[in-house]
Amino acid sequence: MYRKLIEPLLFSLTIERAHRIVLLLLRVMGLIPGGRWLLHRCYGVSHPVLEREVFGIRFPNPIGLAAGFDRNGEAVREFGALGFGFVEIGTVTPRPQEGNPRPRVFRLPKDHAIVNRIGIANRGLDATVRYLRRGHEGVILGCNIGKNTDTPAAQAPADYLKLFRSLYQYADFFTVNISCDNACHDAKTYTKEYLLEILNPLFDFRRGQSDYRPVMLKISPDLTDREIDTVTEVLTSSPLDGIVATNGTHDCRRGLHTSRAGLDKIGSGRLSGAPLTQRAVEIVRRIHTLSGGNYPIIGSGGMMTPDDVLAMLDAGADLIQLYTGYIYNGPGFVRSICEALIADANRKARQTGQESPAAEEAPETPAAPETEPSDAPPADGAPSAAPAADTPAADAPASRP
Repeated sequence: MYRKLIEPLLFSLTIERAHRIVLLLLRVMGLIPGGRWLLHRCYGVSHPVLEREVFGIRFPNPIGLAAGFDRNGEAVREFGALGFGFVEIGTVTPRPQEGNPRPRVFRLPKDHAIVNRIGIANRGLDATVRYLRRGHEGVILGCNIGKNTDTPAAQAPADYLKLFRSLYQYADFFTVNISCDNACHDAKTYTKEYLLEILNPLFDFRRGQSDYRPVMLKISPDLTDREIDTVTEVLTSSPLDGIVATNGTHDCRRGLHTSRAGLDKIGSGRLSGAPLTQRAVEIVRRIHTLSGGNYPIIGSGGMMTPDDVLAMLDAGADLIQLYTGYIYNGPGFVRSICEALIADANRKARQTGQESPAAEEAPETPAAPETEPSDAPPADGAPSAAPAADTPAADAPASRP
């Protein structure tokens, strides 16, 4: 049904309009009694072989939704019902910002790619908090945080700290986004000194909290090997918990099937999708090797097929995030990946002569719920919900050496 009816309809619209319709439909499903159960029945896969423990959090599967899809946290539980093992919202900035003029997102169907120059459009911190007060029970939530475009570089640490403090009670982990266009300041962005100027205030605040929230750093695929090595040094020498690699690229437009005239008409923007796959895997492998495989890595960028996901995991990623691949493959993509992971675990078990973990238990089907809570947003000042998963308070999680 999706391929024959829904996909042609969505792809006939601009990508931002299609995105708004999808979010609206998901929120409506969340309001219908049994709606999220039905979504999980259709698209979710539960199996012990899929579970992962990363930075002290138990993930039901390693496939997450990347930041940019649900920028404000409007449909966290609905995306969880679609089978994602975790959902990352954002990028959130302290103040609302409209982003760049439209049109600003473009499909490249011939290349299974997207060009994006949105400019971190979001409704700001206050609106995100209102959405997150609904709770996200059963869904592991990451918050991707960034500075406002008009915030000077010298004041950027204050933006990140404000977001970190205000969202700390709602998130299960954080991603500090320095790879977006409004956060990059030429070569200075990836110096150790600048990175620690942003990160150290977050670490200081976290030490005073009773609950531990892992902090990840999201990087660009356009870094030089030397810059990647600097980021890895920060990872191994500071309380940083891991790396998200990578964001979209400005540099991988060579060899595309889309015509030069078409690309010139689209103009500037970050490229995501299939052209990014190889570079993203290379960066993950380099960080994994340099860090001795001792630090969590979330692989993101160019995950267009289950084989891409397997290659990223083999390169050293602990978790995976989808964005462009989800747009092109539709809501059944997470289920396809999870089934491929189960089959891969089964194959490896047969090769080693062990009992197959995938054969021990069939994928679970969720039981029908008795009732569904309302998704109506509470009024300002309503009690906040506790995060879905807490980890012990400490200067570092148990998974760090």
